[in-house]
Amino acid sequence: MAAASAFEFGLDTFGDVTRDASGAPKPQAQVLRDVVDEAVLAEQVGLDCFGVGEHHRPDFAISAPEVMLAAIASRTSRMWLGSAVTVLSTDDPVRVFQRFSTLNAISNGRAEVILGRGSFTESYPLFGYDMANYERLFEEKLEMFAGLLKGEPLTWNGSTRSAVKNQLVYPPIEQGTLRTWVGVGGSPESVIRAARYGLPLTLAIIGGNPVRFRPYVDLYNEALGKSGFEARPIAVHSPGHVAPTDQQAKDDLWPHYEKMMNRIGGERGWPPASRDHFEHEAGPNGALCVGSPATVAAKIIKTVRTLGLSRFDLKYSSGTLGHDKMMASIALIGREVAPAVRESVAPRHPGTQAPRHPGTQAPRHPGTQAPRHP
Repeated sequence: MAAASAFEFGLDTFGDVTRDASGAPKPQAQVLRDVVDEAVLAEQVGLDCFGVGEHHRPDFAISAPEVMLAAIASRTSRMWLGSAVTVLSTDDPVRVFQRFSTLNAISNGRAEVILGRGSFTESYPLFGYDMANYERLFEEKLEMFAGLLKGEPLTWNGSTRSAVKNQLVYPPIEQGTLRTWVGVGGSPESVIRAARYGLPLTLAIIGGNPVRFRPYVDLYNEALGKSGFEARPIAVHSPGHVAPTDQQAKDDLWPHYEKMMNRIGGERGWPPASRDHFEHEAGPNGALCVGSPATVAAKIIKTVRTLGLSRFDLKYSSGTLGHDKMMASIALIGREVAPAVRESVAPRHPGTQAPRHPGTQAPRHPGTQAPRHP
């Protein structure tokens, strides 16, 4: 079994609801089973991480990331298993910690969590939270979660949940602490917040030129220093699809991407998606990682170098794009794209982790834990 690479390459999915051979939407239950198979293939082809995003709507099947990840843990042995993201604002920090600590135990130390506010708001009315408290909910709950990561009796008081005094939370993390990231969509305040707690940063880049996020990287690194922390890992989450040729990849993805963007855009007041815009986003200066293995690898390498990344997570699912197409894409990503990226971006960027070998323990920064191999 190979040791984990210094640069990490992962996959993300929201459990996008696909269609069967007749064109009918698959039951969400079948989509969830398909996701487990996709994760198993991701490990088989050598990818480092697999993330599942929390949503509460008809077009995305995953609402309980930890349960999905536990199922995946039972069929894998090496990859990091995490959320992409967990909507902390509408959950309880103690319960989130307990669920991921449990996942960490049954996966032999492979759990991680990305905490965020989410780009969708369905969880707020579903769980009885007021959108007027959008900022306060995340600020207070992240503060509480950061306290839980210390593994010590917690004392915390705020306005969004009951106070806790000198309370231990079980099960504790077996070794070190829970690997925790903060997911950010482009808010400077959110970038500074992540740095204030010394937590690694994940940037969601789903549109536009990734270079525009360089100021956020600089802001994060500056804020880390002001808060007394050394460099931390920085990751990017972006959508894409890989096929043998550029044209096939774009033709595979476009009809599903168009429907998904028009559905979400209709809720948010966006203009209709156009093929011209799609082609631009799939081009050298857009966020979509769509094309042949060589094209996608080159695009990711450019983003990694521009932003100084230590990890890239590609969201390989896109609306109703079929399970068979996704499986073929995963195989190409693991066998061709990821190796090319890893080779090109070596040596490591600041904040990346050294290769680990079974039975050794790497130095940890707050919020991370080295994965253990059986």
